[in-house]
Amino acid sequence: MNDVETTQVGKGNTIGSETFRTQLKPLLFIASIFLLNFTARIIAAPLLPTIEKDLGFSHGDAGSLFLFLSIGYFISLLGSGHISSRITHRKTIAVSAIAVGVALSLISFSKSLFAMRCCVFVLGISAGIYLPSGITTVTSLVKPRHWGKAVAIHELAPNLSFILTPLLAEMLLHWFMWRNILFFVGMVSVIMGIVFFQLGEGGNFLGEAPNFSSIKKILKIPAFWILIALFSLAITSTLGIYNMLPLYLVTEHGMSQDWANSLVGTSRISTLGMAFLGGWATDRFGPKPIMIGVFFVTGILTLLIGMASTHWIAAVVFVQPVLAVCFYPAGFAALSTISTPENRNMAISLTIPIAFVLGGGTVPALIGIMADKGYFSWGISLSGVLIMAGFFLLFFLKLSDSR
Repeated sequence: MNDVETTQVGKGNTIGSETFRTQLKPLLFIASIFLLNFTARIIAAPLLPTIEKDLGFSHGDAGSLFLFLSIGYFISLLGSGHISSRITHRKTIAVSAIAVGVALSLISFSKSLFAMRCCVFVLGISAGIYLPSGITTVTSLVKPRHWGKAVAIHELAPNLSFILTPLLAEMLLHWFMWRNILFFVGMVSVIMGIVFFQLGEGGNFLGEAPNFSSIKKILKIPAFWILIALFSLAITSTLGIYNMLPLYLVTEHGMSQDWANSLVGTSRISTLGMAFLGGWATDRFGPKPIMIGVFFVTGILTLLIGMASTHWIAAVVFVQPVLAVCFYPAGFAALSTISTPENRNMAISLTIPIAFVLGGGTVPALIGIMADKGYFSWGISLSGVLIMAGFFLLFFLKLSDSR
């Protein structure tokens, strides 16, 4: 946080006088909003077999939903600074939560592919404005020496969502239709947004609109483009595969939907601890060696998901995500070495949306198209080959030693 932001800290941002422990409540409140934000973006994955059957979608149609969501997310994340620079970060978080809930509720009423694509695009737009304001608000609540712990609490949300979402979806499917589940999660997000608008702490200051001169500087750095490719491959190994995995297990390996969702959910439990281990290893050995190991091992395991027999598929699915999440501490550290403190946030804001479109949207869409042609397993395996390409790409990445 710079000096200007510090002087703008409002009633909810008692950064100078509060201890980390006293700020746990507002931190957990913001993390819970992020949990709902992320859940809204991935909840379609465990529901896809049911949605396909109910609406008559092909695998390609189902995969395209993630592409439309990621495009909306891309546009919104790039332009989020324009919103927070006008209505403050706290109001941006509240608006995002409410809009996400409304969009998810609209999806529950969709009866055609066109309508659902439009609604998931709006969902991506609504979700994308959250992240920059969420991170900024989290760091405004505590002193700089506590930023690591505060961000770690915030980043537990996506990992918890990967675990809880398929388990929650499958449990609720025993009593409700998929439409009811989406509507329920949407209404919870709306309520949380309203409550945060009334009672939330932190973020009572304006954001900064994108600086195009900083963008030009970043785009001229060769390592930046390599890191975009690496982040895209990393998101492919986590979110991209996750989005299509329940459908793959049901249609290609004959698993029941409840067993497939339970397997996918429980396989992510280990990622909670591995993310912290990845951060420690990055500090100890540097980002590049960690990324080399992650892409090599994760690529092979993703390749095996497409090749494994039904007898072995559960074991491979359980092991595949273990190392994948270790990329992110190393990846963000690498981004930090190629950027200055002044344009570091801009580098991240440019990298994540592009990588999300490619890894979280385009790859699932292509896997769905291949599945329609009868090559579902090939689509998964080729994703593994792509991920392994990151291993070779890293030898062209030049980083400064900032340890």
